[in-house]
Amino acid sequence: MLVRCVLATTAALVAFAQPVAAAPPIHGMSVMQSPFAGEPFVNPAEAAYCRQTGGRVEIRTPVYGTNNSSSAGQLQLAGQAAFCRWQMGTGSTSSRIYTLLSTLNATLPTLAALAYYAELKSPSTCGGGGNPASCYCTYLGGSDQFGGTNLAGGAWVLPSAPVDKDLEACIFPDLSSIDSWGLFYHSAKIIRGIDLSKVLKYHKPKNMGL
Repeated sequence: MLVRCVLATTAALVAFAQPVAAAPPIHGMSVMQSPFAGEPFVNPAEAAYCRQTGGRVEIRTPVYGTNNSSSAGQLQLAGQAAFCRWQMGTGSTSSRIYTLLSTLNATLPTLAALAYYAELKSPSTCGGGGNPASCYCTYLGGSDQFGGTNLAGGAWVLPSAPVDKDLEACIFPDLSSIDSWGLFYHSAKIIRGIDLSKVLKYHKPKNMGL
């Protein structure tokens, strides 16, 4: 039943997209093998657009076991991903939202962008004692879990980040991503960091009716 629900939710998100003449290319993690402006593995054009919109480029590494208090209990995984981070406000009242650079720059539909635009109401099952943002991400057909549901945890880590050193990124099957809390709050019409509809290159489809 859960699998059918997730598939139906993903299908509903895709249905909102405008039809295209050809299948879209795969939008990956915005990771390249050439350095840019002192930041390794970043697509230069995608990074430039992030900054143009007021965002900050962050290169993050996947780490398993971030709930462990000691680094000895954490496992750094292979690869890196380039995110764009926007912040609204300062101090304790500030908020942030993150997308992969590739998701920000995609001109064709991505599951992450469609999920953001759809603002599907979070199900009541996500209101328990667990992490409601992670639950909502799963409900949309994405995942932010490392190693399945367990106490070890995991995140996209940037030790030098002033905030959110451990990022909970909701990644979809097409490799698009918006952070889980950004998606969760937006489902309640709360803007964190920036209104992504004003910066995503793939604009909200007119036929969404929202």
